[in-house]
Amino acid sequence: MKEIKNQTITVDGQTIFYREAGDKEKAPTILLLHGFPTSSHMFRNIIPALADKFHLVAPDYPGFGYSSMPTVDKFEYTFDHLAEIIDKFITQIGLERYSLYVMDYGAPVGYRLAVKHPEKIEALIVQNGNAYDEGLGEFWEPIRAYWNEPNEKNKNALKKFLTVEATRWQYTHGVKNENAISPDNWIHDQLLLDRPGNNEIQLQLFYDYKSNPPSYPQWQKYFRKYQPLTLVVWGRNDIIFTKEGAIPYQRDLKNVQIHLLNTGHFALEEEGDLIAELISRFLFTNRKVAPWIEA
Repeated sequence: MKEIKNQTITVDGQTIFYREAGDKEKAPTILLLHGFPTSSHMFRNIIPALADKFHLVAPDYPGFGYSSMPTVDKFEYTFDHLAEIIDKFITQIGLERYSLYVMDYGAPVGYRLAVKHPEKIEALIVQNGNAYDEGLGEFWEPIRAYWNEPNEKNKNALKKFLTVEATRWQYTHGVKNENAISPDNWIHDQLLLDRPGNNEIQLQLFYDYKSNPPSYPQWQKYFRKYQPLTLVVWGRNDIIFTKEGAIPYQRDLKNVQIHLLNTGHFALEEEGDLIAELISRFLFTNRKVAPWIEA
């Protein structure tokens, strides 16, 4: 059951690559939605760690990983559109109910799905996935400048976030032991970022991220109304989505656990074993989600 299947399907003319493991017929499903600048590659270790108890599915969005990468003049790179593609992907592979693991960009994609299909969501697992204004700190100032004035000067100022130095920094800033973080991470991600045309894709998504903060009240309303079981596992040293964005989940959710972990943005790299254990324990305790799991 721990074998990972690497597969593709076609959604709206786009090839969507996804990793899948576990028993689809018997086990509860977790849909894992990745962040920037990575892909389903970020889940390569936690998928086999959980596959004996859960069915896991991790797609790459268009423009990321091994999915299609149409140019910006042929595909609308917005979070609304990414969510639409993933929604159709979910339908095509036959997922009827699932828990959502959201990280970074996975949060605005996943929360759009949750608002649209609240009946499908069994639980939320939130790892540095923002839904509150408190989580957007100083790091976002140059991006906000681009939102307010989308000119070439402000656009060019964001290209520094697409360099190998920036990608490496995302993986190593705030970690306990930098030597424990494999350079395979940023080398893999950077090779994909450096494909011709990908910079424009990422800059378009930087700009469209402005659509997410105005959606926070809608997402928070979903939390309050539907009260999904929620596990927050947050790298507390992250300065992209700061720990101040983790705490407010408890304002709106009654059945929520929050764990601030001593690591950075990509918490799975240092704390993957702990996060896998916390997920199993949380979903086991709430047997509504995983009633068949044995103690």
